[in-house]
Amino acid sequence: MLRQTEGSRAVAEAIALCRPHVICAYPITPQTHIVEGLGEMVKSGELRGAEFINVESEFAALSAAIGASAAGARTYTATSSQGLLFMAEAVYNAAGLGLPIVMTIGNRAIGAPINIWNDHSDSMSMRDAGWIQLFAESNQEAVDLHIQAFRLAEALSCPVMVCMDGFILTHAYERVDIPTQLDVDRYLPPFEPRQVLDPDDPVSIGAMVGPEAFTEVRYLAHHKQLRALTLIPQLCAEFKEQFGRDSGGLIRSYRTEDAETIVVTLGSVTGTVQEVVDEMRTEGARIGVVSICSFRPFPLTALREALQHAKRVIVLEKCLAVGLGGIVSDGVRKSLSGIELKGYTVIAGLGGRAITRVSLRRLFDDAQRDELEQVTFLDLNAEVVSHEIERERRDRRSGPTAEAILRRIGTVASRIG
Repeated sequence: MLRQTEGSRAVAEAIALCRPHVICAYPITPQTHIVEGLGEMVKSGELRGAEFINVESEFAALSAAIGASAAGARTYTATSSQGLLFMAEAVYNAAGLGLPIVMTIGNRAIGAPINIWNDHSDSMSMRDAGWIQLFAESNQEAVDLHIQAFRLAEALSCPVMVCMDGFILTHAYERVDIPTQLDVDRYLPPFEPRQVLDPDDPVSIGAMVGPEAFTEVRYLAHHKQLRALTLIPQLCAEFKEQFGRDSGGLIRSYRTEDAETIVVTLGSVTGTVQEVVDEMRTEGARIGVVSICSFRPFPLTALREALQHAKRVIVLEKCLAVGLGGIVSDGVRKSLSGIELKGYTVIAGLGGRAITRVSLRRLFDDAQRDELEQVTFLDLNAEVVSHEIERERRDRRSGPTAEAILRRIGTVASRIG
């Protein structure tokens, strides 16, 4: 059914259609509306057969989800930013135990300083924890990816994160096609867990493993991700056949057939980049876009096939590996090993800074002339940065005075206040 609705509400309804048994919730902006919506549905009786568990922290949310999933329940939770970091130990445990939990990440920057707006720092921090990570371009795709995520998680017995940009998607009102319960039931069969903790047949899971077997355990987690590279496109094709639209997959290409310059993106910025590409195409520029949906497992082969005939690749990242540059760029470079082309990393949108069409057009024009730095910060305020660097140099030479230290403490305190 087509309806104008908030992204968070649409995702909550999609989760309900997947018939979860247990929903573990702790609110943190910007994912709060998702679990609020699910809580309302459970309380009203609209979502039957589900237990909604309010917990005291994000760590508790995923810990409860681990217990529920291990007991054989189809389990869901959601978090963002510092909430994901707080549950980090449990994030690794869920993957190590092979539990098919689905978790929404309302992508948000990580402090300090405190910032509630969107970038991809949170989910990127857990990129090697063993979870599959799928990035949504739109609210429609966020709905569709959650339905696919339960199927994928349960087929592999592996947890899945569905990442959707905070506020840009979670709080945006768009026209979304909400599937019927019948269609979802046809696509997503009842949950049949691989392992179940049963008091009548007690076993231990997650017990101590020594050096003689730990490598093999980690390899099996890696093997599941490699299997997902085949399974994700299959589930995407089945979804298209069932629901009549193309959502998900490993990557999506847009106007890349003859492109000399290709921009690699993740998430909601893809639509803005496509608009700029369309504008430049009318002027004769040979430019296209490749959007990554599956960040983990990373689609090395699919990316290589999509990018190998270009002259240059621009990786547009909403996250910074401090002291290095790009995170996504590392995977892109590995996919292009042995292929001679120019590659650029562009850090953009940190802490919710707008990525405008004007800035992108200027960036792409510079890239086509190969005038970009290897690592470029889009719309960086050079004056502010130069001032801070110069002040640091002065402090290193003379050391800050007691008065200067007190002044800075007061400035920080006033900002916090």
